[in-house]
Amino acid sequence: MSSGLYSTKAKDFTQKLDLTKLKPYGDTMNDGKTQVSFTLPVPDDDRSLEAARQLAAKMGLDDVQVCFHQALDKNFTFYIAYGNLTHSIDITSIKVNTIESEVLDMHSIDAFIKEKIGRNLVVIGASTGTDAHTVGIDAIMNMKGYAGHYGLERYQMIDAYNLGSQVDNQDFIKKAVELKADVLLVSQTVTQKDIHITNMVDLVEQLEAANLRDKFILIAGGPRITNDLAKELGYDAGFGPGKYSEDVASFFIDEFVKRKMK
Repeated sequence: MSSGLYSTKAKDFTQKLDLTKLKPYGDTMNDGKTQVSFTLPVPDDDRSLEAARQLAAKMGLDDVQVCFHQALDKNFTFYIAYGNLTHSIDITSIKVNTIESEVLDMHSIDAFIKEKIGRNLVVIGASTGTDAHTVGIDAIMNMKGYAGHYGLERYQMIDAYNLGSQVDNQDFIKKAVELKADVLLVSQTVTQKDIHITNMVDLVEQLEAANLRDKFILIAGGPRITNDLAKELGYDAGFGPGKYSEDVASFFIDEFVKRKMK
């Protein structure tokens, strides 16, 4: 059994690679070399050092070494532990809800919209709820973009509106209706106590209550966002780290055309 780039065919890296028993790679195949870091709410002393070692062992590491520890203050200590992971995973059995759209560049996306849609698409984005972080939404929306990937404001066939941070879900919806938006982009960075999930669900529920959910292509993004999570919460797609404006735009132009064809 194989899928995409993965194959159960053995490869020689000192030992045989078995993708049904996949482990981290350190010095040699299957050695499971792993590094973990964590903070304990205890002083930095010999007893807490041993506690850190035992905790790392309970995580599934053999031959644990606490290679670094430092007091953050008198009652908190940071640790880095190193060892050999005993657990493995069968990667050939993993199924993920992958976004299938072909990723186009900015010029190809503009050409696609001009040819297939015939008008500018209206896209609004914001860090909603109490989330004050704008790095993610700015990377996707702002003209300068991020890491050489221009944001949606630079696209000729996209009218992009970046509403910034801490935008209440109700105000976000109101603005979407006012601008006759086609696409809503929601950025969520703060995840303590799963507040990102609470906020994402609230937006969907408000859209559904107003009979507006089907009016928009709804997309979420952020460091803890996956496509599986986003779809589970009622979104059309989700984008995590390492994705740029062209990834998002390639999805929503494809989705827009699909909906118009129904």
